[in-house]
Amino acid sequence: MKIEVLGSGCPKCGELEKRAREAVRRSGMKAEVEHIYDFSEIVARNVVSTPALAVDGKIVSAGRLPSVEEIVAMLGKRE
Repeated sequence: MKIEVLGSGCPKCGELEKRAREAVRRSGMKAEVEHIYDFSEIVARNVVSTPALAVDGKIVSAGRLPSVEEIVAMLGKRE
């Protein structure tokens, strides 16, 4: 599983990355977490509001900061 945080590196984007890593740890799933800072790549994925979270290439959240528990649930839906 590949999890991507899309955002410029603002505090909310950093917090989303931290929460995503914690969600992976709590879920026990094997996943790679990557932070995408490149604005052109973010726009190419049709993300208009950051931070955004993608799981296996699909945007599952944008423009808000989901809780760790919400992210764990998002990961579970992707299995």
